[in-house]
Amino acid sequence: MGVMKVYGVARYMNVARVIVCLEEVAGDYQVVPVDFAFGEHKTPAHLARNPLGLIPAFEDGDLMIFESRTISKYVLRKYKSSDTDDLLRENNLTESTMVDQWLDVEAHHYDPIVCPISYNAFVLPKIGGIGDQKLIDTNLEKLKTVLEVYEAQLSKTKYLAGDFVSLADLSHFPATYYFMATPYADLFDNYPHVKAWWENLMTRPSLKKAAAGMFPKRNK
Repeated sequence: MGVMKVYGVARYMNVARVIVCLEEVAGDYQVVPVDFAFGEHKTPAHLARNPLGLIPAFEDGDLMIFESRTISKYVLRKYKSSDTDDLLRENNLTESTMVDQWLDVEAHHYDPIVCPISYNAFVLPKIGGIGDQKLIDTNLEKLKTVLEVYEAQLSKTKYLAGDFVSLADLSHFPATYYFMATPYADLFDNYPHVKAWWENLMTRPSLKKAAAGMFPKRNK
Protein backbone atom coordinates (compact mmCIF):
# COMPACT_ATOMS: atom_id res chain seq x y z
CA MET A 1 0.00 0.00 0.00
CA GLY A 2 1.48 3.36 -1.04
CA VAL A 3 1.81 6.47 1.05
CA MET A 4 -1.17 8.79 0.85
CA LYS A 5 -0.36 12.31 -0.27
CA VAL A 6 -1.92 15.53 0.95
CA TYR A 7 -1.24 18.38 -1.45
CA GLY A 8 -1.15 21.73 0.27
CA VAL A 9 0.56 23.51 3.11
CA ALA A 10 -0.02 22.33 6.67
CA ARG A 11 -0.63 25.84 8.00
CA TYR A 12 -3.72 26.25 5.79
CA MET A 13 -6.89 25.49 7.70
CA ASN A 14 -8.42 23.01 5.27
CA VAL A 15 -5.17 21.06 5.06
CA ALA A 16 -4.95 20.98 8.86
CA ARG A 17 -8.42 19.41 9.01
CA VAL A 18 -7.22 16.48 6.90
CA ILE A 19 -4.00 16.09 8.88
CA VAL A 20 -5.98 15.80 12.12
CA CYS A 21 -7.94 12.87 10.69
CA LEU A 22 -4.83 11.17 9.33
CA GLU A 23 -3.21 11.49 12.74
CA GLU A 24 -6.32 10.11 14.46
CA VAL A 25 -6.04 6.89 12.45
CA ALA A 26 -2.22 6.80 12.34
CA GLY A 27 -2.33 6.83 8.55
CA ASP A 28 0.84 6.70 6.48
CA TYR A 29 0.86 10.02 4.66
CA GLN A 30 3.04 12.71 3.16
CA VAL A 31 2.29 16.44 2.92
CA VAL A 32 3.34 17.75 -0.49
CA PRO A 33 3.68 21.55 -0.40
CA VAL A 34 1.89 23.67 -2.99
CA ASP A 35 3.50 27.08 -3.43
CA PHE A 36 0.79 29.74 -3.64
CA ALA A 37 3.33 32.56 -4.00
CA PHE A 38 4.45 31.14 -7.34
CA GLY A 39 0.95 30.22 -8.46
CA GLU A 40 1.54 26.48 -8.26
CA HIS A 41 -2.11 25.97 -7.29
CA LYS A 42 -3.13 27.17 -10.77
CA THR A 43 -0.72 24.99 -12.75
CA PRO A 44 -2.10 22.17 -14.95
CA ALA A 45 -0.52 19.61 -12.65
CA HIS A 46 -2.38 20.87 -9.59
CA LEU A 47 -5.62 21.57 -11.46
CA ALA A 48 -5.60 17.89 -12.38
CA ARG A 49 -5.66 17.16 -8.66
CA ASN A 50 -8.12 19.88 -7.67
CA PRO A 51 -9.95 21.49 -10.61
CA LEU A 52 -10.90 24.46 -8.40
CA GLY A 53 -7.26 25.37 -7.99
CA LEU A 54 -7.46 25.14 -4.22
CA ILE A 55 -5.99 23.01 -1.46
CA PRO A 56 -6.03 20.37 -0.27
CA ALA A 57 -5.98 17.67 -2.88
CA PHE A 58 -5.54 14.10 -1.74
CA GLU A 59 -4.04 11.11 -3.50
CA ASP A 60 -4.39 7.49 -2.46
CA GLY A 61 -3.16 5.23 -5.21
CA ASP A 62 -5.32 5.87 -8.27
CA LEU A 63 -7.87 7.84 -6.25
CA MET A 64 -7.70 11.64 -6.24
CA ILE A 65 -10.04 13.65 -4.01
CA PHE A 66 -10.53 17.31 -3.19
CA GLU A 67 -12.58 19.11 -0.50
CA SER A 68 -11.26 18.69 3.03
CA ARG A 69 -14.38 17.29 4.66
CA THR A 70 -14.80 14.68 1.94
CA ILE A 71 -11.14 13.71 2.31
CA SER A 72 -11.56 13.51 6.08
CA LYS A 73 -14.53 11.16 5.76
CA TYR A 74 -12.64 8.98 3.31
CA VAL A 75 -9.68 8.65 5.67
CA LEU A 76 -11.88 7.79 8.65
CA ARG A 77 -13.84 5.21 6.66
CA LYS A 78 -10.72 3.60 5.26
CA TYR A 79 -9.12 3.06 8.66
CA LYS A 80 -12.19 2.36 10.78
CA SER A 81 -11.55 -0.76 12.84
CA SER A 82 -14.23 -0.79 15.54
CA ASP A 83 -17.27 1.03 16.84
CA THR A 84 -15.24 2.57 19.66
CA ASP A 85 -12.92 4.48 17.29
CA ASP A 86 -15.53 5.32 14.66
CA LEU A 87 -15.42 9.10 14.40
CA LEU A 88 -18.36 9.03 11.97
CA ARG A 89 -20.55 6.64 14.05
CA GLU A 90 -21.82 5.04 10.86
CA ASN A 91 -23.04 1.87 12.59
CA ASN A 92 -25.61 3.89 14.51
CA LEU A 93 -28.17 5.80 12.44
CA THR A 94 -29.08 8.30 15.15
CA GLU A 95 -25.51 9.04 16.14
CA SER A 96 -24.26 9.32 12.55
CA THR A 97 -27.11 11.70 11.78
CA MET A 98 -26.08 13.90 14.70
CA VAL A 99 -22.49 13.86 13.41
CA ASP A 100 -23.73 14.91 9.98
CA GLN A 101 -25.90 17.62 11.47
CA TRP A 102 -23.06 19.23 13.43
CA LEU A 103 -20.69 18.88 10.50
CA ASP A 104 -23.21 20.89 8.51
CA VAL A 105 -23.42 23.47 11.29
CA GLU A 106 -19.64 23.75 11.31
CA ALA A 107 -19.40 24.06 7.52
CA HIS A 108 -22.29 26.47 6.99
CA HIS A 109 -22.69 28.46 10.21
CA TYR A 110 -19.44 28.30 12.21
CA ASP A 111 -16.55 28.30 9.75
CA PRO A 112 -17.93 31.11 7.54
CA ILE A 113 -17.95 33.33 10.64
CA VAL A 114 -14.81 32.21 12.46
CA CYS A 115 -12.52 31.91 9.43
CA PRO A 116 -12.72 35.61 8.48
CA ILE A 117 -11.94 36.57 12.08
CA SER A 118 -9.04 34.14 12.32
CA TYR A 119 -7.67 35.14 8.95
CA ASN A 120 -7.95 38.91 9.38
CA ALA A 121 -6.95 39.08 13.04
CA PHE A 122 -4.15 36.49 13.04
CA VAL A 123 -3.14 34.90 9.74
CA LEU A 124 -3.05 38.00 7.54
CA PRO A 125 -0.85 40.00 9.95
CA LYS A 126 1.49 36.97 10.10
CA ILE A 127 2.15 37.26 6.37
CA GLY A 128 2.53 41.02 6.36
CA GLY A 129 -1.04 42.07 5.62
CA ILE A 130 -3.52 44.28 7.43
CA GLY A 131 -6.81 42.79 8.57
CA ASP A 132 -10.23 44.28 7.91
CA GLN A 133 -11.41 45.41 11.35
CA LYS A 134 -14.95 46.10 10.19
CA LEU A 135 -15.21 42.53 8.90
CA ILE A 136 -13.81 41.20 12.16
CA ASP A 137 -16.29 43.18 14.25
CA THR A 138 -19.25 42.14 12.12
CA ASN A 139 -18.37 38.47 12.41
CA LEU A 140 -17.68 38.69 16.13
CA GLU A 141 -21.29 39.76 16.64
CA LYS A 142 -22.50 36.87 14.50
CA LEU A 143 -20.26 34.47 16.39
CA LYS A 144 -21.88 35.35 19.71
CA THR A 145 -25.22 34.11 18.39
CA VAL A 146 -23.71 30.89 17.10
CA LEU A 147 -21.85 30.25 20.34
CA GLU A 148 -25.12 30.52 22.26
CA VAL A 149 -26.35 27.55 20.23
CA TYR A 150 -23.13 25.64 20.93
CA GLU A 151 -23.29 26.46 24.62
CA ALA A 152 -26.83 25.10 24.85
CA GLN A 153 -25.83 21.87 23.10
CA LEU A 154 -22.63 21.35 25.07
CA SER A 155 -24.46 21.90 28.34
CA LYS A 156 -26.32 18.67 27.52
CA THR A 157 -23.61 16.52 25.92
CA LYS A 158 -19.82 16.35 26.27
CA TYR A 159 -19.30 16.69 22.53
CA LEU A 160 -21.42 18.19 19.78
CA ALA A 161 -23.06 15.03 18.45
CA GLY A 162 -23.32 13.29 21.82
CA ASP A 163 -21.10 11.96 24.59
CA PHE A 164 -18.53 10.75 22.05
CA VAL A 165 -15.92 12.62 20.08
CA SER A 166 -16.52 12.69 16.34
CA LEU A 167 -15.47 14.36 13.12
CA ALA A 168 -18.06 17.02 13.94
CA ASP A 169 -15.81 18.14 16.80
CA LEU A 170 -12.46 17.68 15.10
CA SER A 171 -13.52 19.61 12.02
CA HIS A 172 -13.77 22.75 14.17
CA PHE A 173 -10.07 22.61 14.99
CA PRO A 174 -8.36 24.69 12.27
CA ALA A 175 -10.42 27.87 12.40
CA THR A 176 -10.81 27.72 16.18
CA TYR A 177 -7.10 27.14 16.74
CA TYR A 178 -6.29 30.34 14.89
CA PHE A 179 -9.20 32.17 16.51
CA MET A 180 -7.75 31.34 19.92
CA ALA A 181 -4.54 33.06 18.82
CA THR A 182 -6.36 36.33 18.15
CA PRO A 183 -6.99 39.13 20.66
CA TYR A 184 -10.62 37.94 20.77
CA ALA A 185 -9.98 34.51 22.28
CA ASP A 186 -11.47 35.56 25.62
CA LEU A 187 -14.89 35.60 23.97
CA PHE A 188 -15.01 31.89 24.80
CA ASP A 189 -14.89 32.78 28.50
CA ASN A 190 -18.55 33.79 28.18
CA TYR A 191 -19.47 30.26 27.10
CA PRO A 192 -18.00 27.90 29.74
CA HIS A 193 -19.22 24.67 28.15
CA VAL A 194 -17.81 25.70 24.78
CA LYS A 195 -14.51 26.64 26.39
CA ALA A 196 -14.31 23.31 28.25
CA TRP A 197 -15.13 21.42 25.04
CA TRP A 198 -12.35 23.22 23.19
CA GLU A 199 -9.79 22.72 25.93
CA ASN A 200 -10.66 19.03 26.06
CA LEU A 201 -10.26 18.67 22.30
CA MET A 202 -6.84 20.31 22.41
CA THR A 203 -5.52 17.51 24.64
CA ARG A 204 -5.78 15.10 21.69
CA PRO A 205 -2.39 14.19 20.16
CA SER A 206 -3.82 14.52 16.64
CA LEU A 207 -4.65 18.20 17.16
CA LYS A 208 -1.27 18.89 18.74
CA LYS A 209 0.45 17.27 15.77
CA ALA A 210 -1.53 19.33 13.27
CA ALA A 211 -0.93 22.50 15.28
CA ALA A 212 2.83 21.95 15.05
CA GLY A 213 2.64 22.61 11.31
CA MET A 214 0.49 25.74 11.56
CA PHE A 215 1.43 29.36 12.19
CA PRO A 216 2.78 29.74 15.74
CA LYS A 217 0.55 31.62 18.11
CA ARG A 218 1.27 35.18 19.16
CA ASN A 219 3.30 35.86 22.25
CA LYS A 220 1.12 36.89 25.15
